Amino acid sequence: QLVLWENSNDATILLAARTEIARSAARNHGVALPAEMTAAQVAEALAAYAPPVLDPFAGGGSIPLEAQRLGLEAHAGDLNPVAVLINKALIEIPACFANQPPINPESRRQLLGADWSGAHGLANDVRYYGSWMRDEAFLRIGHLYPPVTLPPEQGGSEATVIAWLWTRTVTCPNPACRAQMPLASKWELSKKAGKEVFAQPIVERSGPIPQIQFVIREGAQAPEETANREGVQAPKGTVNRKGARCLACNTPVTFASIRSEGKAGRMSAQMMAIVAEGNKGRIYVAPTQEHIKITANIEPSWKPDTPLPNNPRDFKTPNYGMPTFGDLFTPRQLVALTTMSDLIGEARAKMLADGGSEAYATAVATYLAFAVDRLADRNSAICSWDASRDNVRNTFARQAIPMVWDYAEANVFSESTGNFNGAIEWIRKVIEIAPGAPAAAVHQQDAIAPIQGITIPPIISTDPPYYDNIGYSDLADFFYVWLRRSLGTMYPDLFSTILTPKAQELIATPYRFNGDKEQAEHHFESGLWKVFQHIRQEQTPQYPFTVYYAFKQAEYDESEEEQSQQVASTGWEKMLESLVQSGFAVTGTWPMRTEMANRSVGQKANALASSIVLVCRPRPTDAPIATRRELLAALHRELPAALRALQHGNIAPVDLAQAAIGPGMAIYSRYRAVTESNGERVSIRAALQMINYELDHILAEQDSDYDAATRFCVAWYEQFGFTEAAYGDAETLARAKDMAITAVVEDHTFIAKSGKARLTLREDLPAAQKEEEYRQMTVWRVLQLLARDLQDGGEEKAATILRYADAQGEPARELAYRLYAFSERKGWAEEAFVYNSLVISWSEITRRANSGVRQPSLLE
Repeated sequence: QLVLWENSNDATILLAARTEIARSAARNHGVALPAEMTAAQVAEALAAYAPPVLDPFAGGGSIPLEAQRLGLEAHAGDLNPVAVLINKALIEIPACFANQPPINPESRRQLLGADWSGAHGLANDVRYYGSWMRDEAFLRIGHLYPPVTLPPEQGGSEATVIAWLWTRTVTCPNPACRAQMPLASKWELSKKAGKEVFAQPIVERSGPIPQIQFVIREGAQAPEETANREGVQAPKGTVNRKGARCLACNTPVTFASIRSEGKAGRMSAQMMAIVAEGNKGRIYVAPTQEHIKITANIEPSWKPDTPLPNNPRDFKTPNYGMPTFGDLFTPRQLVALTTMSDLIGEARAKMLADGGSEAYATAVATYLAFAVDRLADRNSAICSWDASRDNVRNTFARQAIPMVWDYAEANVFSESTGNFNGAIEWIRKVIEIAPGAPAAAVHQQDAIAPIQGITIPPIISTDPPYYDNIGYSDLADFFYVWLRRSLGTMYPDLFSTILTPKAQELIATPYRFNGDKEQAEHHFESGLWKVFQHIRQEQTPQYPFTVYYAFKQAEYDESEEEQSQQVASTGWEKMLESLVQSGFAVTGTWPMRTEMANRSVGQKANALASSIVLVCRPRPTDAPIATRRELLAALHRELPAALRALQHGNIAPVDLAQAAIGPGMAIYSRYRAVTESNGERVSIRAALQMINYELDHILAEQDSDYDAATRFCVAWYEQFGFTEAAYGDAETLARAKDMAITAVVEDHTFIAKSGKARLTLREDLPAAQKEEEYRQMTVWRVLQLLARDLQDGGEEKAATILRYADAQGEPARELAYRLYAFSERKGWAEEAFVYNSLVISWSEITRRANSGVRQPSLLE
């Protein structure tokens, strides 16, 4: 029940969970709790018998927060000041000020009958003082955010600006041109059906240097190009992966030239469009001289001039003359952020005058500072305009700071995307549902240091760093520079350094070691080994140690002759090496759905949907030694049942390789060592390769469960995909499968004529005309129809197929795992996405199929 998202804050279900935890903890002390207990009695039992929960790599605070929600004493540790402050805001501060009324004068007048339980009073004060900050800031800098006069066809009235859309420019290197050439990735402003809008660049040649202006056009843009006023074809954007092209003279420009211009300080920006609030949605307006002039004269009083990290993989702007954090913002954005940041101190003084304590005023100020950080995320010159959703994308669409050619500058005082009130409202909602009990503690410290305030061995649960995948502190600096300005005097110990601490951070980043990859790997592996050793000594023996890991496990050899060979990822290898060598054995695996659905489904990317939780206990000192052959035999004997259990649990195909690590490493890690014939140790990497091989073998073995025609289609797919091949190849394959080609042709899944043959595209597969026809279909055809109908009509349409073809449903789902694994290996991302999406949606499709009524009309 608790797994369901809609039950996340259901008080009844949470109490039931806390009660079960209390009973379990009490049993470990030989105490039997009463059958019926009040919430207060459960809380007392948890405090008396349950150990505290510690996350030494607390990061964003998910694990400590969930521990607190389950009634457990939570402790969070992290080196990163931003992570420490996030954890304080989630678990420590709400517990310190739970059940207290707000101090603001507006709410004090309404105290009678108000509910200030939990953190509601705290949330109310954040709303009040955040609103005061917004209004005060508008009095000071509102003139920088004027309304725009709409064109006559839009009514001619004034409208609030939502965002200004810009494109970067450099001077064309062609001496005969020298135009300020826009560097735009696209011209589309809105892609919403029936409301398409794009900015059309117009080249004016009235003077010695061509000038490029923009006009707004409604309607769908031509797929590849749009004509300007002179009939010259303007491409769809001017920048692609190869470089740029000048609109005025069509001269190609290399990225090297653009980088040179940027580093010389000659990269500028040109306003492309203004987005305004209309009565029926967004209104797009061409740039006006008034709005262009306002931005030309803004002089920020301060900007964060600390340098961006020397990490060219994740930080691209230094290549283009934007080497500091301050360079990531426009002058207007800097003025807005510094004004809001400075107002936090004034708001804190106002709280003290309104009767708040020093500690309480600092607490509220902390949330106000996070609102400024949220504002920075939506108000940098790295934010782009999402033409599909008509809003501003945030800076961190992924864990990097890319170079963005056309960017969106939001109006912080609007009521739409990227505004300050929205940031405050988001934070207020989080505070209101914060558990607020029991008390929690957060500390800035190394993961191997003893956590202060813990007197008994804790349960330790953590999500350790992901090797070289994420530069946590480098990315956190974007937020740190603003938090330090806002809260530096309130948290002097946290913000004592110019940027976040880096030396002790456990990531394998070569640039921190002068490009030495081996030294970076050693730093990560030895550091993590020390952490796991420390955990083994500190962890309570009554409960398991759990490790979360959402890091894609499978990699493929890039050499030409071994392109299809699956190998183990270095990230998993190094983490597991440290875990096993520190004396832990894996005793279980839980795939946990932790990633947002829009990452994997909405964005059509085969991103992980889950974290894999490894359940670990200390390995007995008298554990046996095994040979490679014994390990292989154990994997072959035990893995099939474990993997089928995972499949029946509906784990996403994209997560299956990760999940297989658990039962596989449970076998490997139960031995004190696994040795080769020459006595050398079988490495973790070799063990992961064995696990991956066994996974492939198990998926292939499932072919025997399918009909002959489906086995033919699978074999053809693995050779040719949906592409055409010679008819002779089809004949050869059919003989090998002991079947006639007519079997797949009559099933409409295969086309063979004129000496050519291919699988039928899923969009061309005919639907059944009668209910009986579904029951006679091959598993291949059922799978492809399910996948097609899910894409075209969602779970309800796919449920119709499953309702009539239920006997083939389970084999079709198993086949989806097989085809996903093969498609991913071949690099067929779209195909892999189709099969991954189907399995992710399977529970809902099944529910709808079982709840529906069999009606012939559904076949129409």
